[in-house]
Amino acid sequence: MKRLIVAITGASGAIYGIRALEMLQSVPDVETHAILTSSAQRTIAHETSYRSEEVRALADQYHNPKDIGSAVSSGSFVTAGMLVAPCSIKTLSGIAHSYNENLVVRAADVCLKERRRVVLMLRETPLHAGHIDIMAAATRNGAIIMPPVPAFYALPVTLDDVVNQTVGRALELFDISLPGIKRWNGVGVDNTVNPADHPQA
Repeated sequence: MKRLIVAITGASGAIYGIRALEMLQSVPDVETHAILTSSAQRTIAHETSYRSEEVRALADQYHNPKDIGSAVSSGSFVTAGMLVAPCSIKTLSGIAHSYNENLVVRAADVCLKERRRVVLMLRETPLHAGHIDIMAAATRNGAIIMPPVPAFYALPVTLDDVVNQTVGRALELFDISLPGIKRWNGVGVDNTVNPADHPQA
């Protein structure tokens, strides 16, 4: 069983974290551990039709963001890593500087020190030099900065198309491949090839 931490912070784009939890429900060998900050709960209420308790219920286990003694705060609790979707600048700054004031930052710091993958779907634009500096610092610590940039080569028709493609690509960074991801084949898009079905590819 692969454990994956999914954190949702207060940045715009709560649907990315929600969709990640929804998509992972179809993966039987992945156990999800969700963390929602208080700001995330406000953003969820404003941007989506979900209630916070509905989002928490999508995960196999939910962890209070204030519970610094939670299982995911320890390196001895083995996970495949952590997806922060979306990631606010505040959370990015905390991760870049190991300022472990809440469980989201602490869990990310633990994953980094254990050399586990941490993917930060940073939601902010435009960026000033300070933002770029802390992105570089987080990257030096081992995090992957993945702004949720739409893949227009996939010819999205709906907002769901954009969200699904972006989240699917983020999950592939944890070696979790889901059907329906559109892939560039050199001349166009091919959504029939899934690395999970074709491990030799």
